[in-house]
Amino acid sequence: MRLAWIAAPVVGLAACVGALAWSAPEDRGRGDIYRQLELFADVLARVEQDYVTDINDEEAMEAAINGMLSSLDPHSSYMNATEYRDMQVTTRGEYGGLGIEVTSEEGVVRVVSPIDDTPASRAGIEAGDFLTAINGESIVGLTLNEAVRLMRGEPNTEITVTVSREGVDPFDVTLTREVINVRAVTARVEGGDIGVIRISTFNERTGSMLQDAIREVRRDTGGRLRGVVLDLRRNPGGLLDQAIEVSDAFLDGGEVVSTRGRRTDDVQRYNARRGDDLANVPVVVLINEASASAAEIVAGALQDRNRALIVGTTSFGKGSVQTVIPLQGGRDGALRLTTARYYTPAGRSIQGAGIEPDLEVASRRITEEELNRPSFSEANLPHALDNDSGAERRGRHLIEDQPPEDWDETEDYQMHRALEFLREGVVAERLRARAG
Repeated sequence: MRLAWIAAPVVGLAACVGALAWSAPEDRGRGDIYRQLELFADVLARVEQDYVTDINDEEAMEAAINGMLSSLDPHSSYMNATEYRDMQVTTRGEYGGLGIEVTSEEGVVRVVSPIDDTPASRAGIEAGDFLTAINGESIVGLTLNEAVRLMRGEPNTEITVTVSREGVDPFDVTLTREVINVRAVTARVEGGDIGVIRISTFNERTGSMLQDAIREVRRDTGGRLRGVVLDLRRNPGGLLDQAIEVSDAFLDGGEVVSTRGRRTDDVQRYNARRGDDLANVPVVVLINEASASAAEIVAGALQDRNRALIVGTTSFGKGSVQTVIPLQGGRDGALRLTTARYYTPAGRSIQGAGIEPDLEVASRRITEEELNRPSFSEANLPHALDNDSGAERRGRHLIEDQPPEDWDETEDYQMHRALEFLREGVVAERLRARAG
């Protein structure tokens, strides 16, 4: 089975040789490949013979493979058999740990997004934070898989994580591990007539849970559903097929997303089925800088198809697809390999640039000092793929629509504005104008 994921050792040199020889382009000449492999074998033999202490051959090979893959892009990696099993559990939406999506940046673990109602989110860990130590031991320089393995553990056990945040001295946060039952979709009604549907991740149950949420808001508004806010903020992404299924619920046929691989003829197009589950109901999609991957597919599809008004701040910009390829049926783990870029129905590549909202709304007041700091996005990650369409992410700037000075910071300003746009008819008016 190959699993398309859009959100992280080979046990013998013979396996590595076979894979590299098979994939080598004809015009490069296999002689160069074999010479490089001989060089690698010489280095390995020298290390085994002369290094100051004995080494673990399996760990050394895993590190070598991950070193090669991490030089390609931030999202390709090797998972050993244990890590592969953990990944399968995670995509099913139930696992033990802290509830946090992370990536690696220059050998340091960086938070993409905490998942709603998990130890990480309740402790105040934020997108963009660096995690530098666990229980007082540095994790700088570890592979992402090694760091994640240390964060996971038995439920009800404590872990202390050292957090480095821009503009703040490093601080420790103590969390209690839990069994993470990710409820991917939640719903509520605001003001008696507007449904708010929150999608926190795209796991195997997201599409079916969205259908439950739609039925819930229809029922709780007594059939008088005036509008829907689809909240994708802080959603780190997940499974491609679930992004397509979610988009399908809001579209009446037509293209959702396309993927393009290495070859010019390697193009896949994914379409919605006929029938919009919320026909004639205005929709606002809320996004922010921690909305990534599958969340961007949904936002981009509904924006290009003129089905929703996108509100918030520019999304993360992860526009690549990772295919999980089991090795030896999973017995030797799996390869998570970037195999394609994805494109919105209008042909836009989101890679690095992100989805820009139709109406920019800040979540909080931004100071002039903060405008000079680099933003945290896909484009800032080491070895990130470029945007082959030439699109660039807009730099930090002052957003005109931001909370007033006396705004209660415990209140959600972006949600407040999204509800206003629906009640005041701004969404329907803007969509009609754009279509017209």
